[in-house]
Amino acid sequence: MNFIGQYQLRETGFQMAPMVDIVFLMLCFFVATQVFSTWETEINIKLPTAQTGRVPERLPGEIIINVLHDGRVVVNRQDVTDEKALAALLERLTEYFPGQPVLIRADKAVAYEHVVRVLDRCRQAEIWNISFATTASKD
Repeated sequence: MNFIGQYQLRETGFQMAPMVDIVFLMLCFFVATQVFSTWETEINIKLPTAQTGRVPERLPGEIIINVLHDGRVVVNRQDVTDEKALAALLERLTEYFPGQPVLIRADKAVAYEHVVRVLDRCRQAEIWNISFATTASKD
């Protein structure tokens, strides 16, 4: 029996299917990580400065509440038009995710009463994990 003559070794070409799989997985990875890295910086807010200000690590599932210079409130890129809508949103948040962190980004030109109004709504919804966004001073 001559087994050597029956099988011929041929050179393997470029395998396209594994390459497509790897590129697809890399695409899925980068799209998924980009979604979690969004900081809602497209909203034009000039944050106040602080000497001890630093960029905190973003907490998973953190909700960002933006208070614009004219007192409007923006949550997840949507204008919250009235107090009842903000209260309902925050109450749903605590109902489904108790202990949810909230980041308040208030413009440095906004009246203090608008920030207190948002804080009051957070307190009424029993949100206690609140932080404020600032920028580091240039000194």
